[in-house]
Amino acid sequence: MAEQTGDHENGAFERAVRTAADSGTTKPTISESNSDNQESSQTQLANKKAPDSPDLLSVYRRMVLCRTLDERIWTLNRQGKAAIMASSQGHEAGQIGSVEALQKGYDQFYIYYRDLAVLLELGLTPTEIIKGFVAKEGEPLSGARQFPTHGAHPEYGIINLSNVVATHIPQGVGAALSAKMKGENRVVIIYFGDGASSAGDCHEAMNFAAIHKLPVIFFCENNKYAISVPLKNQMAVDSVASRAEGYGMPGIEVDGCDIMAVYEATFEAAQRARSGQGPSLIEAQVERYLPHTSDDDDSIYRSQEEIKEAKKRDPLKMLKDLLYSSEILDGEQEELINKDARQIVNEATEEAEDAPYPETDDFFKHVVGDGSA
Repeated sequence: MAEQTGDHENGAFERAVRTAADSGTTKPTISESNSDNQESSQTQLANKKAPDSPDLLSVYRRMVLCRTLDERIWTLNRQGKAAIMASSQGHEAGQIGSVEALQKGYDQFYIYYRDLAVLLELGLTPTEIIKGFVAKEGEPLSGARQFPTHGAHPEYGIINLSNVVATHIPQGVGAALSAKMKGENRVVIIYFGDGASSAGDCHEAMNFAAIHKLPVIFFCENNKYAISVPLKNQMAVDSVASRAEGYGMPGIEVDGCDIMAVYEATFEAAQRARSGQGPSLIEAQVERYLPHTSDDDDSIYRSQEEIKEAKKRDPLKMLKDLLYSSEILDGEQEELINKDARQIVNEATEEAEDAPYPETDDFFKHVVGDGSA
């Protein structure tokens, strides 16, 4: 593949983000500390001008589709038709905003089990995703032989998704080292939760990436719970981003429910990585509206009042309110978007359920090589 430049090709989305920035959305703060800049400071990213309104409308449409698909898979699980699921509800803006700031088809994505919107943004279809949950032939990540949504899709830049918490983080750093040694101008983004940020693999990976100034974005989706353990019982510092100073990289804390703020933070981190300045740690403050997984009972460790309060920061509602106030979206369009999403998900569900199960003769496909390599 030819070497890519640092110029981001999705100019329309960037213009949309810039306009939204001017309309008063939140901005990420950066705590920066490295060998070239010993001053630790809290600054704001500069406003960027912008938006083409149809682009934010398209983003909203995709967010609605992701939420509708997420709800459907959860329902299929409750019906006994689908495997265990980790919902992405409350994470959508952080996932979509970060993907849109990168070069799809060139940059590499090491995702974790809650990243449904990332999969959709990178090119997987709702049908393919549901096939993974109902273990049907045609699921592209592992041939329906893995944990749902786990596996790889190199064509889309999805290199690995493992269910073992934090093990993919040093793997992503290794990919970034490879890119640097080959002279490629690609960025590797690694997604993980706040719980994984306390794993040894995560700390070793951040230290190594900072020492060698590797083109990595560590993207922490902080939903304030490591399964049932609240953030205050996970670490003694106030934020995940504050840990970056100890490694000599910028730590960016951003409202992960504000898609424009996430886009700007990720875009800036990508530009920094491509210019040889090394890694960044982004902490996206998101919400988790459902239990840790479909096998979890979150009523044991948090109240309904807490969940109700979290839903006030619903990323779909935040973007919808912005679109309404900007006169980009109206009631008729909203109804049509919801209807289209339901139709797409209904058709995907029917197609996935009607698909055959993998043949037993292909049991070791995607697991054992055929000897041709």
